[in-house]
Amino acid sequence: MKPVDLAPLPSVTQALASHARAYDESGAFPRAGLEIVHEAGLLTATVGTSHGGPGAGVADLTRILLALGRGDPSVALIASMTQLPHLLQAHRPAWPAALYERVLAESAVSRTLLNTLRVEPDLGSPSRGGLPATTARRTAEGWTIDGHKRFVTGAAGLAYLLVFATTDEPSPRVGNFVVPADAAGVKIVPTWNQLGLRASGSHDVILTGVTVPAGDVVDLGPPGGDPLAGAALHVPPAAIYLGVGRAAQEHFHRFARERVPSNLGRPVAETDRFRAAAGEIEVLLSTAERLLLDAATRFDAGLAVPDALSARIIANRHAVAAVTLATRLLGNPGLSRDNPLERHFRDVQSALVHAPQEDVALIAIGKDALMRG
Repeated sequence: MKPVDLAPLPSVTQALASHARAYDESGAFPRAGLEIVHEAGLLTATVGTSHGGPGAGVADLTRILLALGRGDPSVALIASMTQLPHLLQAHRPAWPAALYERVLAESAVSRTLLNTLRVEPDLGSPSRGGLPATTARRTAEGWTIDGHKRFVTGAAGLAYLLVFATTDEPSPRVGNFVVPADAAGVKIVPTWNQLGLRASGSHDVILTGVTVPAGDVVDLGPPGGDPLAGAALHVPPAAIYLGVGRAAQEHFHRFARERVPSNLGRPVAETDRFRAAAGEIEVLLSTAERLLLDAATRFDAGLAVPDALSARIIANRHAVAAVTLATRLLGNPGLSRDNPLERHFRDVQSALVHAPQEDVALIAIGKDALMRG
């Protein structure tokens, strides 16, 4: 298979943007947008070359998510949940061979979405420590899974659920048990009613007596972190929200060029106030993009990326700040639901809620800095 072709990204962005408002208003699963991403070959862009895939690395995935986030961040987030497991599999194979080949065969002919189900009602995100209450019990044939997961992005359109669960063994292990989304005992509870990313459909999923073959589990082992996974996973998702920032910037520029107050007699783009704001927005977004792409490029080159979390924090902060500034400059028009900037403002707020959240990341960065100091 050829390397991933990034040339169509601008047209993919434009196509996604044409559907984004309607899906935001309805909250429906964004099938049209995800079909666009699938047809462009982007859902499987990170499948490794050893499996016949394009082998897109972290830097290319960051560029892809910048483009998808600019068009529709809900679609981008759903897509990333599939792209990241393929990326990790390419770097350190952990899937049972036959199972992964089946997933790839399905992905070649239809949209095949994956997601790793980690968050729970009581535990919250496991990034803050603790074992999941979702339990995998040994049976003669394999495992039985029972549990309740929250914030399952794209729940209604998934093909496979990678359910993070604790085994019932004397020395518990944790792993991602691979469950077909249409398996008996899987129930989607429509709970997603958020401010932003409304079309991401991040509903709850309840698993009751779900059977899993003995070998259909990824990364089963003692509880603990995965440094490689951390470095690979931290950078690309932040690109989604920089994409939102670029979409907001585009509308801000258009407004500034077209808005001609009668008392001014010229476009507000020619005033120092709007020029200064435009400059600040560009500085915020461009510096954050460079940080993300630098970290991603170093990872792809096989170098250590101790500042991956730092790049993510800066990117998220800058995206939120840029969109907030653009919205403030427009005043009432910026908060109108007839204005795409209002949607961008809502969507970018979600940048700050993904695990690990900023306080967890800062503690980890601070601990490392103090030890080095």
